[in-house]
Order: sequence, then structure tokens, then C-alpha cells
Amino acid sequence: MFEPMPHIKDEVYLSFLGRTIDIHWNYHAILMVTIWLVLVPTFITIIRYGKPKPTLYGLRRQVHIKHIEWWWFSVHKYGLSFAVLMSLAGVTVALVVSQGFSGSVHSILGVMTVALGVIQLLAGMLRGTHGGKYYNKADPEDPSTHHGDHYSRTVRRRIFEAYHKTSGYFTLFCAVGAIGAGLMQYPMPLLAKFCLITPFVFLLFWIVMEFFEKRYDGYRAVHGYGMEHPYNKEREFL
Repeated sequence: MFEPMPHIKDEVYLSFLGRTIDIHWNYHAILMVTIWLVLVPTFITIIRYGKPKPTLYGLRRQVHIKHIEWWWFSVHKYGLSFAVLMSLAGVTVALVVSQGFSGSVHSILGVMTVALGVIQLLAGMLRGTHGGKYYNKADPEDPSTHHGDHYSRTVRRRIFEAYHKTSGYFTLFCAVGAIGAGLMQYPMPLLAKFCLITPFVFLLFWIVMEFFEKRYDGYRAVHGYGMEHPYNKEREFL
């Protein structure tokens, strides 16, 4: 029989409520595992493999949740925003009922994970404009209407992508560490088994998608595969 470590509180008095409440750490564990081991990898997988096959003109309508061709981007953006905000709520509740920051490995990695997730949301707001030769209201014959941070591959956009993608994987690394440390403090055998199995499910799916070559280049998918586009020309021999 697995028991929580003796220092783990199972009840706490909250002065702003004026009463003692029971602490259900299993709810916290299930919430965080669902967010960081299921939802976040799913939303990352969707933008990795959900992009449409590149065409000559790319995606011409404005990036918007109401346009179905951008579903993969919308699910990634709004899904991750929801997941991070839910995890922020989860860690806030944990800090309140713990009556402070414990300084344990789990708490350090957990706060790091959520903080990095929030930074990801803020970074996404700074990714810059879209642009494109055939995008939205651009005139294909007027280069002055084509500019956008994404289309022109500005320094701003390159910095964003370098940070966003790399930091995203690092955040997941911290999340896995936080989950492992948390389950060592508060053992939940069934949840631990789920945590061991889930990564292999994703691994199998990723292998299948790679085999069928479903990981399309994002720039070519949204702007078109023509060599007249700046970043395609830059990668002419790649």
C-alpha cells in the first residue's frame, strides 16, 4: 500500500473562508497530468502534423478561428492557452492550500513549468505580422503589400520561432520532471502507469505520421511552394 509522505497535508485552515477544508491532492495530480502529459503534447502534435500539404498559393484567407483551413493553428493557439491558464489555476490553488512555497523538487519544477508556459503565451503575442504574396488582401503584383514578419522572415520572427519551439520542448521536459517528483511525494499507482504508457502512444503516432510524411513545412504550407517567396528562395538548396 502506497502512502503519501508524512509532511503532505490532507487538510488546511483558510482564514479567508473561516474554516478548515480537506485537500484532495489526487485532483491536483490528475489535472496536471491531463494538462501536461495529454493536452499539451496533443496541441503540439496537431500543429506539427496538422498543417495542410503545400500548394502553389498557400492559404489565402486571413488567419482566423472561423476559417477552417487554419484549424491546426487555432487548436494549437487556443488549446495551449486554455491548458496553460488551467495549470496556472492549479498551481495557484496548490500554493494556497500549502500555505506557501515548499521548495521541494516537485514545487520548483512545477512552478518553472507553469511560468514557462505563461511566458510562451506572452511570446506568442509578440510573434509579429503574417504577410504573404497571396495572403488575404495582398496584391500579388505589388511587393509593398507582401511584407509581414512571418513572410519576410524578419529578425523578430526568427527570434520568436527560435525561442517558442525550443522553449516549448524544454517546458515539457520540466513538466515530466514535476509529474515524476509529484508522484514520488504522493503515490498514485494507476496514474503512474498512465504516465508511463501515454508517451509511448504519442511515440507510435509520431512514427506513423513521419512514415507517411505528414510533417509539412510551415512556411510552404501557408505561403506556397513557389521559389519567389523569400524563405523558399533562401532554402533553395535545402
